[in-house]
Amino acid sequence: MSRDICLCIHGHYYQPPRENPWIEGVERQESAAPFHDWNERIHYECYLPNSRARVIDERGHIIDIVNNFETTSFNIGPTLMSWIREKHRDTFRRIVEADRKSVEQHNGHGNAIAQAYNHIILPLANRRDKVTQIRWGLEDFKHTYDRVSEGIWLPETAVDAETLEVLIEEGVRYIILSPYQAEAVRPLDSHNWKDVSGGTVDPRRPYRYFLPSDRGRFIDIFFYDGAIAQSVAFENTLSDARLFADRIAATYAPGYQGPQLLHTATDGETYGHHKSFGDRVLAYLTHREAPARGWRVVNYGEYLAENPPVWEARLKPGPNGEGTSWSCAHGVGRWKEHCGCRGGGPDEWNQHWRKPLRDSLDWLRDESVRVFEEHGAKYFKDVWAARNAYIQVIFDRKKNQKAFLEQHTTRPLDRREQIAALRLMEMQRNAMLMYTSCGWFFTELSGIETAQILQYAARVLQLAAQVSGVDREEEFLKKLELAQSNVPALGNGRGVYERFARPAVATLRHIVSYFAIGSIFEEQQASRAHMNFYCFDLEVMSRRIERFGTTTLNVGRVKIVSRITGSDGDFMYVVVQAGLYDFRCSVMPFKSEEELMRMEHELFEALQLLPIFELLRKIDGFFGESYFGLKNLLIEDRLKVIRMLTRETLEKVSDVYLKLYDENLWMSQIYRSISLPIPIEFGYVVEYTLNKRIADGIRDLAKHGFSPKKATAVFRLMETADSLNVEIQKKETARLLSKELGKKMREFVQNPNKELIGECLNITKLSKRMGLALDLGRSQEELFLLLKHWSTDPDLVPDDLAEYEAQLTQLLGELQIASTSFKKMLKIIG
Repeated sequence: MSRDICLCIHGHYYQPPRENPWIEGVERQESAAPFHDWNERIHYECYLPNSRARVIDERGHIIDIVNNFETTSFNIGPTLMSWIREKHRDTFRRIVEADRKSVEQHNGHGNAIAQAYNHIILPLANRRDKVTQIRWGLEDFKHTYDRVSEGIWLPETAVDAETLEVLIEEGVRYIILSPYQAEAVRPLDSHNWKDVSGGTVDPRRPYRYFLPSDRGRFIDIFFYDGAIAQSVAFENTLSDARLFADRIAATYAPGYQGPQLLHTATDGETYGHHKSFGDRVLAYLTHREAPARGWRVVNYGEYLAENPPVWEARLKPGPNGEGTSWSCAHGVGRWKEHCGCRGGGPDEWNQHWRKPLRDSLDWLRDESVRVFEEHGAKYFKDVWAARNAYIQVIFDRKKNQKAFLEQHTTRPLDRREQIAALRLMEMQRNAMLMYTSCGWFFTELSGIETAQILQYAARVLQLAAQVSGVDREEEFLKKLELAQSNVPALGNGRGVYERFARPAVATLRHIVSYFAIGSIFEEQQASRAHMNFYCFDLEVMSRRIERFGTTTLNVGRVKIVSRITGSDGDFMYVVVQAGLYDFRCSVMPFKSEEELMRMEHELFEALQLLPIFELLRKIDGFFGESYFGLKNLLIEDRLKVIRMLTRETLEKVSDVYLKLYDENLWMSQIYRSISLPIPIEFGYVVEYTLNKRIADGIRDLAKHGFSPKKATAVFRLMETADSLNVEIQKKETARLLSKELGKKMREFVQNPNKELIGECLNITKLSKRMGLALDLGRSQEELFLLLKHWSTDPDLVPDDLAEYEAQLTQLLGELQIASTSFKKMLKIIG
């Protein structure tokens, strides 16, 4: 094979937006445990390892660490990339840098392409939403990568005639589709169409699509190789890079006229999340197998520039002309009806809920458009031009909000008018977020993806009511009742909404209550005059806490401003903690300093003189009978509070367990000596005590460089656990040692010396003795990159390296890094 054989692997990296729309942050998701949420879990399993992928030799040792984003075509959903930018700056930097390098390596064409903003099914969207989604996606790309995207990824590759028309109008050069979306093809100089509707389109060349109404306007299309995609996603192709390469090579056609593009496209999460170590297979494919077979790794933009289409394509219109997609055999039915496409769940479950869900959201969208146009006309020159430009505000609200309003409003707006204008824009943003495709993809109406889009719908309803003064929630819920859940306890869409969406709805009073309850425990936070609190700015004007007996009283005043809409308020609050777990927080608008002082005086006097029920009655007299409790807190805040409340009790329980263990160890030894199991009551004590003391012993070892001489106590505890048949909590211990190894390795990189290498080796020896599987990732990267720097610049090599060369070679083996390059480097520097 020659360099006429080009390889391009495309990864579509995407997660639905998961942010709570009232705090603009992702809440804890228990189903993603042990990670905080699914974004964090998939980042660890996919985005992180692909940005620093291991190239492994036949012994399983690392011979290189590479960035897969440098050698593959990719798109990353804008909302996901925004999250990565905020939460994992190093991964974000590596991805952006990979695209920058790819532009240099591929004649000005980068690997990254844009994606329609929040992954709505474009054929089912109205034209205005199509335009905004595509424009926001292109603008987000420019903001992230500092260049214009040549292509764009269509969510679920869903496309119809109107979507293609909008893409052409927005200057998009190419798209990537499934071979099953092509209907017919022909050479540009021919009038004879060839039917390829069975998925038989030749994927090795690009095609041109002309608008039927104007052949002077067109867009180019790559149809990925469906057979390769199928094998990557659903077969064992990613078990071995050579197998992957062989599967790709099978699509090569000898005697083919012109260059051949061997390419495929799948979900990027396939490489590491869906298929463990798929990132490594991908790295070996592009860095070892492709060069060895004489393939040239390209991206779509580069290939298209070198090989303009000489064939044109006609696309399937789909049922009723509604379009087609890559993940629904029924066009785009998966996102609007019970079409037969499923996403897990019992066989008897159906998806008839999809249609009434979409109908309900369509009604809400149209109602929000009416509010948007009617009230937006008071402030904006052109409401739809303003919406298209609002993406700039989303990028940097503090920096761009003022300029946006100055450019798009008919006149300077006062404070209240600015808030109304921004609420209208946020209403429209959430009205698009509620169409995120995952809300329909799976089997059940109450799944976390559908619950998420219903939260966005609830935010639309709230913002529309704030602007128009009309609450449309009940009308919406009546329509949503037609969506029947497969879970009898939930009933229908109303039940799902009331269970998962309405409890999340928050006002400024809710946000103040979150702060007020938490401030009882977080003295340092509460004493600051100004602070960031979720997506709000808080200013603590006054605060007083007193405790009397088992009751705590917290009275204060805060000013709050939303960084999203500018909505603001000045509030007084009171929190009563009666006993350990009973909390009541009341919030009301601030009236006057005199009123606050009078209230404060009376309440703290009541705390000292009156029983608790009289104190609560006085509070109700000031604030009314409604209040917030622990159950009203966000899940993250609830966890923090409950941990603080139970910490002292758990410490007492721990002390009791330790004492029971020490006083009764002889009993366990007697049971074991006569081959009887330890009584279950005492088994809990033994398991807890041994695990705690092993963890404490490891922390103590860290203070002594993990010296083997100091590890005797830990080993004895392990022997005791083994003799008593007690299971050691290895995951937590492994996490602790992995963290310590990474810490020592970073110290070594900054200051290479014999002592630190010894400590690293001690940790690896200890982990082996304990039978622990460490997470070596960060340590491998630190050491491998250090050796790379040494090999490229021998002046950086420490003068005393010879003193610990043998230990360093041993550590390379422990970290599963091939020592070949290290030995070559030693020969070079003599």
